[in-house]
Amino acid sequence: MKILLFVTIVLSMFDATALFAKEQKQYSVAVVPKNMTVLEKKKRFFTLLAPAVEDVYNKLYAEYMQAKEDIQNHTHPQHIAALKKKYRVKTDKELLIALKPHPVSITLAQAAIESAWGTSRFFREAYNIFGMHGLSKEGCIAANSKKGSCTVWVKEYKSLEHSIQHYYYVLSTVPNYKRFKRLNYAGKSVYEIIQGLKEYSERADGYVIELASMIRFNKLTKYDQKVAK
Repeated sequence: MKILLFVTIVLSMFDATALFAKEQKQYSVAVVPKNMTVLEKKKRFFTLLAPAVEDVYNKLYAEYMQAKEDIQNHTHPQHIAALKKKYRVKTDKELLIALKPHPVSITLAQAAIESAWGTSRFFREAYNIFGMHGLSKEGCIAANSKKGSCTVWVKEYKSLEHSIQHYYYVLSTVPNYKRFKRLNYAGKSVYEIIQGLKEYSERADGYVIELASMIRFNKLTKYDQKVAK
C-alpha cells in the first residue's frame, strides 16, 4: 500500500513538471497574445519570470553563503578580495551586505511594475525587465522618447537571467540603495525592506506604496517561502 502511494505521488510530481514545461513553451518573451485577460497576462508573466528569478536568487544566495563561510574560516582570501573589488566594498561586512540577495517577492513586484507585466517593448525586444538605462547605443536599444535632444538608451540583455543578474548587481553597488541593502541584510520584512527603494523611481513614496500593494495583492511572499533555506 505504501509503495503504491509513493508511486502515485512520484507520478503526480512528473505530471505537474510536464504541465509546467508545457505552459512555458506556450509563452514567448517576444510575443504578447492579443486580448489577454488580466488573469492570463499574470499567468504568462509568472510562467516566464518566476523560474528565472528563483534560479538567479538561489545562485546568488549560494555565493553569499560561501563568502560568509570563507570569511568566518579565513579561507579563499583571493576570491574574497576579488568579490570586494567587483562589488566596490572594503570590509567583510560590506561585502556580505552587498552579496545577500533580497527576497524574490520584491524582484517580481518590481518586474511586474517596470515591464507592465511582461508586455513592455523593452521586455519583448531586449529582455530588459527593469527599465535599466545605458549610456550609449552599444549594447542598447533606443527608447521612443528623448531627454531634450538626446536619445535615451535602454540596455539590451541576452536573456531574462542576464537581466535579473544585472538588476541584483545594480541594487548591490549603487550608493542610492545602501539603506535597502542594510534593511535586507538585517532580515527585515519585505514591507520594511522596500522602504529603501524610494530612489528607484521619481514617485518615491508612491512607488513604495505601489510595490507593497503589488506584493500583498498578488501574494508574492509565497515565492520567498519557496526558496527559503
